[in-house]
Order: sequence, then structure tokens, then C-alpha cells
Amino acid sequence: MAKQRVLTGITTTGTPHLGNYVGAIRPAIAESQRGEFDAFFFLADYHALIKSHEPAKVHQSSREIAATWLALGLDTDSTTFYRQSDVPEITELSWILTCVCAKGLMNRSHAYKAAVQANEENGDDPDFGVTMGLFSYPILMAADILMFNASKVPVGRDQIQHIEMARDMAQRFNHLYGDTFILPEAVVDDVAVLSGLDGRKMSKSYGNTIPLFLPEKKLQKHINKVKTNLLEPGEPKDPDSSTVFEIWKAFATPAEAVGMRQKFADGIAWGQAKKDLFELINTQLAPARERYEAILADGEFLEAELKKGAEKARAQAAPMLAKVRKAVGLAAFQ
Repeated sequence: MAKQRVLTGITTTGTPHLGNYVGAIRPAIAESQRGEFDAFFFLADYHALIKSHEPAKVHQSSREIAATWLALGLDTDSTTFYRQSDVPEITELSWILTCVCAKGLMNRSHAYKAAVQANEENGDDPDFGVTMGLFSYPILMAADILMFNASKVPVGRDQIQHIEMARDMAQRFNHLYGDTFILPEAVVDDVAVLSGLDGRKMSKSYGNTIPLFLPEKKLQKHINKVKTNLLEPGEPKDPDSSTVFEIWKAFATPAEAVGMRQKFADGIAWGQAKKDLFELINTQLAPARERYEAILADGEFLEAELKKGAEKARAQAAPMLAKVRKAVGLAAFQ
């Protein structure tokens, strides 16, 4: 029996941070190592163009994200790891899906509605600053998924709508042209979202992240910036309302978490708690950081790994696109 295919995209904007690692990268790599699924991981660099018009940043982010996944142990022989822009079949499928997708479906996209609402609240034209990339983003995402007939797509709760839209497009296509696409299912990962330096969700948009592979001294400085209250050493502290403890728990063993909880009850000083947190994270990440820095500096190796993945991806995409083209009438004359 064939393994179920699971597909995960990583948008190439910004530098990977601890929240990305805990919430997405670490569990995805662990899942792929179990070998239960046919895993596809891709750098969503076309999607990045919706959010960023700075070429150098998109390029650097792609490089950093690719190096991060490889440094953390992603096995590119047992998985398919590729750059979205290296698989031209995806953009062709995106156009074909555009031709069966109702505009009304795109009107209901959360991201588009949020942009319109913000414009109206500011007294601007409803579509001010809205690109067709933002508007039709769910179609490209559907093409990413349907191109490889992925049956499972791990997403956060805010992305469930896009999987439902991909299902709608697949159903519409199948209705018009015959059974072609598997209907994908969203797999919602309820991993707790990690808080950032200011206590809000760790996010590039808030500027409160702790980048994953900072050098030791910079990592320590970032951890020292984590927001705490004014309780003095010796005063009991509540671990369940502490960002320091939340991040500790994400990296600690169960026994280490219990131990730190007791230290909070005993009134550990914030400076000591942050020092302990730095040592815990640094010890865990140091070997991967060393690999990351070596991989990041080796563009030839990175390119070879992604080209290898693109060849594997296109070997799957080409026959699927040929089937789609034939179904819609774009077949050869002989």
C-alpha cells in the first residue's frame, strides 16, 4: 500500500526563529524521520513575492531557510525538498485552476477581506494596495497541493480556509473534467505558539523573535531581553504566566520542566532563570548551528540539494500536468 503524501510549504520571508523551530520545523523533521509518510517540503518563494518586494531579502531568506532544514537533519534522500520556483508545472497548474475557480471564492479569503477592511477603516479605496498576488494566493497554494496529490497538509488554524478552497477547486475540476485530483485534508497541529521577547506571539511582523542560529553572545543578549515582571530574587514566581518558563518548557525534558517549575516556586532570580535558559538552548542548538554556518556558506551544496529535490518533484509533476492538460483540451494533435 502506497504511503500517504504529506506536503509542507515554508514561505521564504525572514530568518527562522525559535517559534518556527518548535512549532513547525522540529515536529516536521521528526515526522519525516519516522518514514510513515511520503513527505514533500518546499520553499514557497513565489508566495514570498506577495509579501516582499525586496529581492535581496527573498533570496537570503531562501538560503537561510534551506540551510536551516538541512542543518537540523532533514534527509533529502527519503523526502522531496525543493524550491517552488524550480517546478514550473506548479505555475501552469495555477493558471488552469484560476480558470475554474469562482471569483466569489477568492472574495471570501481571510487575507483579502482583512486588507479590504483595513482600507475601509482608513477611508481608502477597498482594494488600495491589494495585488492580484494577494487576491489569488489561495489558487497558487491549491496548485502547490494538487500538483502532487497531497492527501495531508499540516497547517495552522489560520490556514484551514485555504485547504478548504483547494478542495473546492479540486472538486470543481473533477466535476468538469473527470476524477483527477485527490481532495486534500488539513492536519491542524495544535502545538502551543511560542511567545516572543515582548510576551506576544513570536512573529517577524512583531519584531520580537529570537533567531534560531544566533551566535552564542547574541543568543544570550536576546534571551536577556525576554520580558519579565518586577518580582525580586526569593519571591515565588508563576511559571504559567512567564515567557521564560514557556520557552524553557519547549526545549526541556519533562524532568527539567518539573525542576524549573520548582525553582520558580522557590523564587529563582530572573537573571539566573535567563542564564539557565540560554545554556539549555545553546547546548541543544550548538551542533546544528555549526552545520548551519557551514551549509549557509556553501552555495554549491545548497543548490545541488535543491536541484536534486526539484528533479524528484518534477518527475511527479510532469505526468500530473500532462493528465491535466489532456483533460482540459490542451493535448497534442497526434
